[in-house]
Amino acid sequence: MGVASSDKAVVALIGLAAAIFIIYRIYIWLQGSPRSFMKDRVPINTIIQPHPSIGLLEDAGYEVIGGKLKIPLSFQVNGAPMYSRLFIDYVASKDEEHFYLVILSRPRKALEFTGSGLRDTLLPYLLIYPDCSGVLYVDTVNSAIHVIKLGKDDGESN
Repeated sequence: MGVASSDKAVVALIGLAAAIFIIYRIYIWLQGSPRSFMKDRVPINTIIQPHPSIGLLEDAGYEVIGGKLKIPLSFQVNGAPMYSRLFIDYVASKDEEHFYLVILSRPRKALEFTGSGLRDTLLPYLLIYPDCSGVLYVDTVNSAIHVIKLGKDDGESN
């Protein structure tokens, strides 16, 4: 007894569906690389304004992959809306796995390198984008890059 042509067609359709599913899963897996994952989380502005800090970052091994971002914030205070925003000067990567938010120093708004100063200034950025590897604070006056990462205190320090 031979196999009916309708049985062959059903087997062919099942094989085609399995092949399409496998190709789709491979595509999804490739999109799941750290670089793709991070780009889905941190918006990337493809317009990168020139600045001397870009050369400084590149000399330190970073690649600037995104330009200035404005992050709108909205708060409700006793039912009344209040608005503000945060700014990120650049987004940079060290390699395929590590992405950093870049903040340039401002003459009128210097970063205090104390625990509370770092908390007050940088914590909002790190909480909004927890998948980033940290913040690169570029001291434009002294041409220095400070790599700042968020950690947890074990409760032993005062």
